[in-house]
Amino acid sequence: MNFIQEQIKVIKEKDPALTSTIEVFMYPCFKAMIYYKISHYFYKKKHFLIARYISEKAKRKTGIEIHPGATIGKGLFIDHGTGVVIGETAIIGDNVTMFHGVTLGGTGKEKGKRHPTVGNNVFIGCGAKLLGNITIGDNAKIGANAVILKDVPQSATAVGIPGRILKKD
Repeated sequence: MNFIQEQIKVIKEKDPALTSTIEVFMYPCFKAMIYYKISHYFYKKKHFLIARYISEKAKRKTGIEIHPGATIGKGLFIDHGTGVVIGETAIIGDNVTMFHGVTLGGTGKEKGKRHPTVGNNVFIGCGAKLLGNITIGDNAKIGANAVILKDVPQSATAVGIPGRILKKD
């Protein structure tokens, strides 16, 4: 299955508000991921200016800012999307769901790897801020508006400011 078919399938599976396949083409998430794929290709080829131009155009059109250097697995679903920021060294696993206002950012103190690594099947609620070179384990859940500055183990739920583990399944 090619990338576009995969994105259509993901959106159809994860958004109960979708009434037709054609609607997918209007979704900011769909557009942002197409732009990301293209900008990431140029970034890997070290055509940084072209990559950045494409990602900036995507940000203006969708409200979703994905740095072309970020690494994103299959099945990312960004619901609503406005205000999402994904930094250059962020790594996102497969089947991740995030909502509007999520930031995968740096703290301004690190060099090198300075953005979060998010495992597979992770749910990130709206407005959550995951900052720094931290790891979010597979199957974790991050609550809305949480500020996560430390690692979250797999299958755990983290909430609050600063983030704390609420429960671990």
